[in-house]
Amino acid sequence: MADAQPIDSAAPEPAASGPAARLSRLVAGNFGTHRGLVRLLLGEAEYLSGRVGPFIRPDLAATRRLVFVCLGNINRSAFAQGVAASHGLHSASIGLATSTGAPAFDMAVTTARRFGIDLTGHRATDFADYEYRAGDLLLAMEIRHVHRLIGLGVPPAAIALLGHWATPHRIHIHDPHTLSEAYFRTCFSVIQSAVRELAVSCRLAGSPSVTR
Repeated sequence: MADAQPIDSAAPEPAASGPAARLSRLVAGNFGTHRGLVRLLLGEAEYLSGRVGPFIRPDLAATRRLVFVCLGNINRSAFAQGVAASHGLHSASIGLATSTGAPAFDMAVTTARRFGIDLTGHRATDFADYEYRAGDLLLAMEIRHVHRLIGLGVPPAAIALLGHWATPHRIHIHDPHTLSEAYFRTCFSVIQSAVRELAVSCRLAGSPSVTR
């Protein structure tokens, strides 16, 4: 009798099928997590109610520098700054809870490369090491970041929600950190579209943030 073949314990299990599994993959790829989907819907509800009105109509004609804001400054805001620079905009990026000097996350570097953006030289800046300047427009990824910035003393008129310029419209741009490769691509695609449209708006407004 032939020897029994060993079982390969490292062999991948087949992907789950069925409506529930497909829905889970759809949510993961497009919104990051179920929480990300819920926060997006809540954010859009606040937009429709008019409660975020003050943070979608900044004075771009007076904007000298775009400052992109997220938590770690190693994924979303780092990529947004790279896209802004590629469009000839004076820009910076910061994190609300990070370590100054931290590099961009590996998946962020890999995904950004797909969009023609190089994040290998990026280093994070914590809010504590950021100095607000007159003419700065801080562009947040989430409504809760807006409230955090106001609590830290940033003038409300100097804050806007980046996702308002995105296609599709996303007041909430969920954090991709440690999430799937598919959602990283979705997230960065949303950010790229928002920054691209914002760049057009800055040019039309004669914003001094436009450097070329």
